[in-house]
Amino acid sequence: NMDSTLHYIHDSDLSTNSSFSPEEERKSKVQDVVPQALLDQYLSMTDPSRAQTVDTEIAKHCAYSLPGVALTLGRQNWHCLKDTYETLASDMQWKVRRTLAFSIHELAVILGDQLTAGDLVPVFNGFLKDLDEVRIGVLKHLHDFLKLLHLDKRREYLYQLQEFLVTDNSRNWRFRAELAEQLILLLDLYSARDIYDYLRPIAFSLCADKVSSVRWISYKLVSEMVKKLYMASTSTFVVDLMNELVEKFCRCRKWSGRQTFVFICQ
Repeated sequence: NMDSTLHYIHDSDLSTNSSFSPEEERKSKVQDVVPQALLDQYLSMTDPSRAQTVDTEIAKHCAYSLPGVALTLGRQNWHCLKDTYETLASDMQWKVRRTLAFSIHELAVILGDQLTAGDLVPVFNGFLKDLDEVRIGVLKHLHDFLKLLHLDKRREYLYQLQEFLVTDNSRNWRFRAELAEQLILLLDLYSARDIYDYLRPIAFSLCADKVSSVRWISYKLVSEMVKKLYMASTSTFVVDLMNELVEKFCRCRKWSGRQTFVFICQ
């Protein structure tokens, strides 16, 4: 019933108690949206014995379906899924964590800002330090997730964006290309000072990347950055940025640097 499902998308006062007895824990997973036996069957998919006897990738299937289950149960029944989500987020198989990383922004929309800040942000932070196969999931939807956070929480990630330049495999240029694409979108989420202080150094680093595909996206990033700073109330940042472009690229001794300046202007 889609009408009833939409009614579930509202903030609810969920109390957390880490000292649940087994009986209380069972009651905490009771809801009246779908047959309880069906939900219990779904929640049991994280049991390691199921992977041995049913399907070795059953946890991955469980992770793939979790946003849909969360939408069906509604925001006020998130307590039924929270433990299962945390179990999957710490699964030993990187494919399971990767699946969750690619869908965490969708889950954030379903849960709302309060539950996202309390329950999803810690998982998101863990994924940022995971393997590249997992990190790419949060990187591809970085803008989609950060735009759902409050400004003060969003600014905390400015310090971590630089870490995306470092990958397990330096030849993984698509990772850096995706970072450049995301930074273009992130320009709308931050102030002119934040852009100049934090995003500018990353953009200049990407403009000097060894892979041409990364550089081409970075040229667009810098040009959008100039436009964004030009529209800001303080003109100091855009003047400083343009002076740096002239000094670093236009007057560069290498022809490739001067070519970079021309491409950015183009």
